[in-house]
Amino acid sequence: MKRLIDFLIALTALIILSPIFLFVIYKVKRNLGSPVFFYQERPGKDAKIFRMIKFRSMKNAVDKDGNLLPDEKRITPFGEKLRSTSLDEMPQLLNVLKGDMSIVGPRPQMKDFLEHYTPEQMRRHEVRPGMTGLAQVSGRNHLSWEEKFELDVKYVDNQSIGLDFKIKLKTFIVMLKKEGINAPDQAVGAERFSSQSSKHETQHNEKV
Repeated sequence: MKRLIDFLIALTALIILSPIFLFVIYKVKRNLGSPVFFYQERPGKDAKIFRMIKFRSMKNAVDKDGNLLPDEKRITPFGEKLRSTSLDEMPQLLNVLKGDMSIVGPRPQMKDFLEHYTPEQMRRHEVRPGMTGLAQVSGRNHLSWEEKFELDVKYVDNQSIGLDFKIKLKTFIVMLKKEGINAPDQAVGAERFSSQSSKHETQHNEKV
């Protein structure tokens, strides 16, 4: 039932929002050039890797060695506006149609996080990742990484059509208020989470 609802919502949304979709494609191409879409590998259900789709919001600026510059030096005013409206996430409706993602579920994180998850945190991959989730309507960027993962597991244990409906409604309200739209840099988050996980692992080994 959940998969059927996801498919119908994604298909309907793409049809209704197609003028906006095409307009954003035009604006991205005009402001940032090609490619219009940004693909990134993320772990999905059962931690299987899939390619998540977004609209590009940053320039491909590199240093003298050919390495990408930090995010803050590549983001543009247009990109910030795109993120503030969450329109950069719209192409993920295609991921939902394909079955890679759900409308509601734990947000797919960087695949580098996988090696740092505890067995309990890994349970977030028992369901399809979502475009929005319990953590995103429960504090979003004000939550620590551990608190986000706890909410992800809580969703897995309590998932239902009713809960999904409540999360969708709260997501709409959050988007209207633009609360915590800009997610923190994933690389920074991964570094912090990795550091904390390594610390916990060291403490555990010392106790053993």
